[in-house]
Amino acid sequence: MNPSSAFEHIFQLQMQTLATSLQPATIRYYQACLNRFLRYVRAAHPGLLSPEQLRRDPHILGWLRSLAGETPPLSRRTRRACLMCVRRLLEDLIANGHLLPNDLLLRQDFPPRDLYLPQALSPDDDALLDRQLRRTDDLLANALLLLRGTGMRIGECRRLNIDCLRHLGGEQWAIHVPIGKLHTERWVPVDDDLRRIVARILSLRGGASDQPGDSPDWLLTQPGGRHVTYYALHKFLKQASRLAGCSAPVRPHQLRHTYASSMLRAGVSLPAVKELLGHKDIRMTMVYILVTQTDLQQQYRLAREKMAGAYALPDMSTSAAVEPAIPAVSRLLSTARHLLEMYRRQLDHTHSQLKIRRLINRLSKVGDELARFALARK
Repeated sequence: MNPSSAFEHIFQLQMQTLATSLQPATIRYYQACLNRFLRYVRAAHPGLLSPEQLRRDPHILGWLRSLAGETPPLSRRTRRACLMCVRRLLEDLIANGHLLPNDLLLRQDFPPRDLYLPQALSPDDDALLDRQLRRTDDLLANALLLLRGTGMRIGECRRLNIDCLRHLGGEQWAIHVPIGKLHTERWVPVDDDLRRIVARILSLRGGASDQPGDSPDWLLTQPGGRHVTYYALHKFLKQASRLAGCSAPVRPHQLRHTYASSMLRAGVSLPAVKELLGHKDIRMTMVYILVTQTDLQQQYRLAREKMAGAYALPDMSTSAAVEPAIPAVSRLLSTARHLLEMYRRQLDHTHSQLKIRRLINRLSKVGDELARFALARK
């Protein structure tokens, strides 16, 4: 075995270990990134026998320069992916006993992330597309309506089973999204409209296929028996958005962004949107959310109204002096309870808060007694 083959063999063994825990698509991604690194080492440093011989200079710095100089140029996203995959493999080799330096790849080596605006559709485009898909009313149109109404990834939607719609009791229904990209499964609540869409898909789907890899239990099955493909959904959505008169062609993943933004706009909390989308990190959810200036103004006004109500003091005008005795005292007791509660919320000490709570309860009992006394005198 020549030196380069021995060097590559160690990395390929580590890839086989990774394959036991990662999805096949992820492994293919890792392999493509690793191949770029191995091709550079094979061409520029054919004498390397093992990973232990790697040094930041010249090996890693030389590879970084080669990535930056490729033709056509690599995007910053691709370069980041290559560095992340190779760093993961190097860390795993260290964990398995290989004596590699710890400073081969540093944080400053990674190109900054490209920060894109959220890709949610405008409300007008969203409404136009919805009407167009409902007019078409075939299998692909209803699949895209389901995608828009649940915020699923397109791969998750394609892997739905025919029994994905589940009754959780009472009026609660949800779609079971199977384990996918992040190795998690989840329930996505649905309403009557989405239940009708699922029923329509079931009436339009085809039967079993004899093609390898096709499952008779998949929800999205063409009338001919073939599983609906990514390409078919992409192409159909592009055509539908053009016929609908949308401002630009629409991609399937934009429906997920639109779902997230509309949920937040409707009042769903950010942590809840995170769970609906199946994200592990709320920072990823923020990438999906389109918050317009109109949204900010609306949320600000609502917050101010709530704060004004929470801290508004009862009327303590001198008109209480001319009121009948018991109603006046009852109103002043209510004012005292309110002021004590505001004070209690400012305290940090739990014991002090408990004492104030007891005083508030005593005033409440006095108020109740006064009310009963007034009622008995009538």
